[in-house]
Amino acid sequence: MSGESPAPHTLLPTSIVGSLPKPSWLAQPEVLWSPWKLHGDALVEGKQDALRIAVEEQSRRGIDIVGDGEQTRQHFVTTFVEHLSGVDFEQRKTVRIRDRYDASVPTVIGSVSREQPVFVDDAKFLRASTDRPIKWALPGPMTMVDTLYDAHYRSREKLAWEFATILNEEAKELEAAGVDIIQFDEPSFNVFFDEVHDWGVAALERAAEGLRAETAVHICYGYGIKANTDWKATLGSQWRQYEESFPLLQQSSIDIVSLECHHSHVPMDLIELVRGKKVMLGAIDVASETIETPEEVADTLRKALRFVDADKLVPSTNCGMAPFPRDVALGKLSALSAGTKIIREELAVAEP
Repeated sequence: MSGESPAPHTLLPTSIVGSLPKPSWLAQPEVLWSPWKLHGDALVEGKQDALRIAVEEQSRRGIDIVGDGEQTRQHFVTTFVEHLSGVDFEQRKTVRIRDRYDASVPTVIGSVSREQPVFVDDAKFLRASTDRPIKWALPGPMTMVDTLYDAHYRSREKLAWEFATILNEEAKELEAAGVDIIQFDEPSFNVFFDEVHDWGVAALERAAEGLRAETAVHICYGYGIKANTDWKATLGSQWRQYEESFPLLQQSSIDIVSLECHHSHVPMDLIELVRGKKVMLGAIDVASETIETPEEVADTLRKALRFVDADKLVPSTNCGMAPFPRDVALGKLSALSAGTKIIREELAVAEP
């Protein structure tokens, strides 16, 4: 069981899930996973400049738990994978990602291993850039498996356990670098329910094993891209996918469960299934450029507080915001903070 991190004393500490838009001089704006515009030393410096900006904007707009905005990463999975041995990025295959869309992906050709740290230097830079608690996101084992073609293990479960061990190595070094919360992104948990039950949660716990930092799992319905919005349109009036994973996560060693909520069809009472865990609640829609009003955010949080105690609620975004224009993403950060402030004031008044 992971221990307590030096969590913020602020009630309802706000956070982002992951990505923020990159500056136009670093990568093409409003495009997911766009190539870098810089190279060599200029790219290293540019990434650090972008990370510094992301920290500053989060701090200015009242975000309490600061992330890197994924400014040093092109893709939330493959940027980690490309640093591993046993994966060939020249041998590419087309696979079905999360049973929704086809993508050209690298191939696992041998035993996977991590020869050196992947994100640790970036995390140290983030730690040196702010006094606030910091959170770092890693891909979860099941989602990593689903973003590759496996020509070696020929078993999603075996490959997931290998990745879990590698992720655990990285997570321990991130913790040593001063990261307070380590988040594992597992959107695959909303799709492959049999695997979630059989080995998905166990592999996730292996990735988080022995950590003193707080651990989080982020499970969403994806970025606001067409493949995801088309899929959502097939899910009906109630999205009950969390019903599969939440009871297992409630019994797991993971400290925080992050879910998509605002403008989704997720029944709010499903949060009850992770009673006792911290809940990182998505109160900002990442599939619409319309900036929420503070009262809209507050209303989402109010509804959630019927099912989670205030000292365990972390207001957040539904998912990453990389595809947005920067002014939209920053406006949404301000709305998240302003809406959270409304609820903090209501809770303060309600105290005896």
